[in-house]
Amino acid sequence: MDLSAFRRRPSPPPSMATDPRSTALLKAQPRGGRAVNVSRILATALIILPVLVLLSIFFRDNRPSDRASLFADAGVLEKKDAQNAEVSASGSAQNTSLSDSDDVSSKSAGRGAGQPRDELLGGLLASGFDEGSCLSRYQSSSYRRPSPHKPSSYLISRLRNYESLHKRCGPHSEPYKKALEDLKSDRAVGSTECKYVVWISFSGLGNRILTLSSSFLYALLTNRVLLIDQGKDMVDLFCEPFPEASWLLPKDFPIANQFNSFGQSSPNCHGNLLKNNMIYHPEKPLPAYLYLHLVHDYNDHDKLFFCDEDQRAIEKVPWLIIKSDNYFIPSLFLMPSFERELFNLFPEKETIFHHLDERVGIQVRTFDSGDGPFPYVMDQIIACTQKEKLLPEVNVRGTVSAPSGSSKLKAVLVTSLNLGYAENLKSMYWMHPTVTGEMVGIYQPSHEGHQQTEKPLHNRKAWAEMYLLSLSDVLVTSSWSTFGYVAQGLGGLKPWILVKPENRTTPNPPCGRAMSMEPCFHAPPFYDCKAKRGIDTGAVVPHVRHCEDISWGLKVVEGHQEL
Repeated sequence: MDLSAFRRRPSPPPSMATDPRSTALLKAQPRGGRAVNVSRILATALIILPVLVLLSIFFRDNRPSDRASLFADAGVLEKKDAQNAEVSASGSAQNTSLSDSDDVSSKSAGRGAGQPRDELLGGLLASGFDEGSCLSRYQSSSYRRPSPHKPSSYLISRLRNYESLHKRCGPHSEPYKKALEDLKSDRAVGSTECKYVVWISFSGLGNRILTLSSSFLYALLTNRVLLIDQGKDMVDLFCEPFPEASWLLPKDFPIANQFNSFGQSSPNCHGNLLKNNMIYHPEKPLPAYLYLHLVHDYNDHDKLFFCDEDQRAIEKVPWLIIKSDNYFIPSLFLMPSFERELFNLFPEKETIFHHLDERVGIQVRTFDSGDGPFPYVMDQIIACTQKEKLLPEVNVRGTVSAPSGSSKLKAVLVTSLNLGYAENLKSMYWMHPTVTGEMVGIYQPSHEGHQQTEKPLHNRKAWAEMYLLSLSDVLVTSSWSTFGYVAQGLGGLKPWILVKPENRTTPNPPCGRAMSMEPCFHAPPFYDCKAKRGIDTGAVVPHVRHCEDISWGLKVVEGHQEL
C-alpha cells in the first residue's frame, strides 16, 4: 500500500501563499450542513475542575454583583503558594482556609440575580456524589453565566449508559479481572464482556486535557471503558467523574511499567504491526492489547487508526493503550462509521469541548528563543485588543482625572510565563486616561518563568488559570497554544487569536477571530481511506475545516457558517 499521500499537506489558498500571516482572517463561501456542538461538553462532563478548591479561596469575599473583582482576587495565587501546596486537589473541604461550602456557593459570580444553579449542567454530570468529595463538581455553576449550549438528550442518555458500563466493568470488577487474564496471556481470546481504552499521562497539562477529552469520546463511540494512567499528578488535579467506580488505572496494572518506553517500534504498536503485516495475518491471533501511537511524530501506518477498515480489526482487541498530544476529535468526524452517532450526540458540533462589567482574558504564549517580554509581541497585543475594541485606547497627552462613579470597568486577566506583558499594560493604563473614560484593571495570577510540566504546583496554577480565562466575556489567545484551547472550550468562547509572529516582527493583521470554540488538531492525516490516496481532509465535510492558527490543522466548526 502506498502511504506517501499521508505526508502531503493541502496547498494553501492564494491569499495564504502571498501572506501566510493572514490565515486567521480567511473566509470562503457559505457551506450547507447541520450545526454541530463538542469540546465544552466533553471537558465539562469529564473534567469538572478541582481547582475550585483554589478559586474558592480567591472568591469567598466577593459580592455577587462584584464580578470584575474576580480577576483581581486571582492575584493571590502567587501569594498563596505555600497554602496551595497543602490543598487537597481531590476537592475535599478539609483545608481550614476555606469557608464552608454554603458560603462559597452563595458567591455566585456568573448567574443573574434569582437564577437557580444548574449544578448538574443540564445532565452532563451524574447525581449521587458526595458534594464534599469534590467541591468543583457542584459549585462550578456558581462562577459562570448559564451556557446557551445545551447538551442533546441523546448525549445525556449515552452518558448515563456509559456510567453503567463503567460501574460494571471498572477496576476490580469481575469483568475487569477476566480482561486482565487475557492481557497476561498476550492474546485476544474471543469476545470479552468489557473492553478498555487506557490513556497514558503524557505531555503538558493543556495537551493532556485535550487528549483525555478525545480519548473519552473515542471510548464512548466504541463502547469501551476509559481508564487513565495516574502519572505524577492526575489524582491531584482531577476529580473522579463517574459514580461508584474509579477511572484511575490501578497501579498494579501488568504493563504500566512499560508505558514510558512505548513508541513506534514497540512490538504491540498498531502502526508497527501494520508495517510488518502482523495484525491481519490469518494465521496469527490478535494481540491482547494494541499500543496506539497518536503523538505528533506519528507515521503513515500509525495514522491508519483513523480508517474504518482498521477500526474493524481494532474493535476485536480488548485493551487499547493510547499515547497522544493531539486533540484528534476532528478526524473522528471524518470517519463514516462514527458519523451518524456523532451527529446524534452533538447536533451543535462546535461545542464538543465546551458544553455590565466586562472581563477580558489575554493568554500569551511565545515560542521564540530568548527572554521576554518581546516588544513585537507587546505591540501585537495592544494592536489586537484596541483594533478589535476589546480594550480602549489611551490619551497619551491627557491628564488622569478622578473616575466618576458611573465609569465602566474592564477587568483584564493576563496569563503568561512572563510578568512583563501584564506590567506593561498596567503601566499604560495607570499612566494615561482612556479615550472612552473606562477604567481598566490588569491582573496576573502567576509568572513561572518557564514551563515546568513535571511540577504538581506548577500544573495546579496552570489549571486554575485556564479556568479563570474561561470565565472571560471576551478572550484573546496565542496561536498554537493548547493552554488557550482549553480555556476557550471550557468557556464556550470564540477567541481572537494572536497571529504567530515571524522574523520577530509584529504581524499585520495582529489577530483574527476564531471560526469556532473548538481546539485545533495539530497533526491530522491527509488520506482517503477508501481511495487509498492523499486528499485535503479540511475540504471533505462542511463541519471540519482547516485551523486559523495552523493552516494544515483541522477543527470542528458550525457547518452552516461562513468559513
